[in-house]
Amino acid sequence: MKKISRFETKVIHDGYDSEQHYGSLSTPLYQSSTFTFPSAESGEKRFAGEEEGYVYSRLGNPTTSILQERIASLEGGEAGLAFSSGMAAVSAVLFSLVKSNDHILCSEGIYGCTFGLLQLIKERFNVDHDLISMETEEQLLQHIRPETKVIYVESPINPTMKLVNLEMVVHVAKKRNITVVVDNTFCSPYLQKPLEIGCDVVVHSATKYLSGHGDIIAGLVAGRKEYIQEVAMTTQKDIGGVLSPFDAWLLLRGMKTLAVRMDRHCENAMKVALQLKSHPKVKKVIYPGVEDFVQKEIAMKQMRMPGGMISFEIDGGKMAAQKIMNQLNMIKIAVSLGDAETLIQHPATMTHSVVPPEVRAKMGISDQLLRLSVGLEAWEDIWEDLEQALNNC
Repeated sequence: MKKISRFETKVIHDGYDSEQHYGSLSTPLYQSSTFTFPSAESGEKRFAGEEEGYVYSRLGNPTTSILQERIASLEGGEAGLAFSSGMAAVSAVLFSLVKSNDHILCSEGIYGCTFGLLQLIKERFNVDHDLISMETEEQLLQHIRPETKVIYVESPINPTMKLVNLEMVVHVAKKRNITVVVDNTFCSPYLQKPLEIGCDVVVHSATKYLSGHGDIIAGLVAGRKEYIQEVAMTTQKDIGGVLSPFDAWLLLRGMKTLAVRMDRHCENAMKVALQLKSHPKVKKVIYPGVEDFVQKEIAMKQMRMPGGMISFEIDGGKMAAQKIMNQLNMIKIAVSLGDAETLIQHPATMTHSVVPPEVRAKMGISDQLLRLSVGLEAWEDIWEDLEQALNNC
């Protein structure tokens, strides 16, 4: 088969050869926990890594393997790995890269559960971390220590939509032999490819845009083959956060429409963001597509389109924000993102409630900040629901 180069085709075909699966057009679901060996000697060789083949679905499964090859192809990596959640992926990656007394340098804003994980490994395993804004090379170099092993980045950052110049981070990290890990959940590989910029590892909460249908919990990782194999045979195998074959099958099905869905998410988000900017009860709209977005140059350089996530500050505090959410009809109050449905949440009391108030303030997460995951509905309906909620508060 001719090598596929265009994303929209790769997301449907890469990693799967129907001739190897009895001509099945749909990827088969291998719903099996274990696999038989043709002989005792074959079993010995598979356990020794001397013969290819499946043993046990915690160690590998044909359906999951197709998914892993596909995410690697889409991200421009050599190999991929599937996990039972985005946090299982983040945890496995960080545990594989650090040990006691090491240091992790993080973008200033990160997902609340990632923050919780960093606090846990600091308290229990003495792995320290710093959260910095990562705006300049000088700032990065100032905070890098001899024991810094990882630079962990979200871009755009959840939920403030702040961007990190990945090219700048890579330039600094390579000089110090530091691994760069990027959470690419907000963009998906359709909008941004950190590995092609020079980053080392990409992680996803595949629950979000990659799945797109709100019906699974999953995580994905992509990077160099040697590193992925190391994670597979250590932190994934031994801790056990593997993705089930059925969820892998659902994720493969959802990913086929990723390009089409992301186009619509971005188109809708741009129109809604412009409407929000014009409403008197909205103090600030934070979206990479609007003209006054302060990091627009970075967005244009490393993102294909501005994405489907909008954060905005309303005129008022927590009670005003909650009142607006309670006035919504079609838009659902929920903490996920990337679904067909438009979702709204209040980060200070929901996704980032675990973060201490003073740290939230430093991240830019105020009580008046709302995060909107713009869905696939008619944009006019999304805006009409937001408008009536704002007008009635």
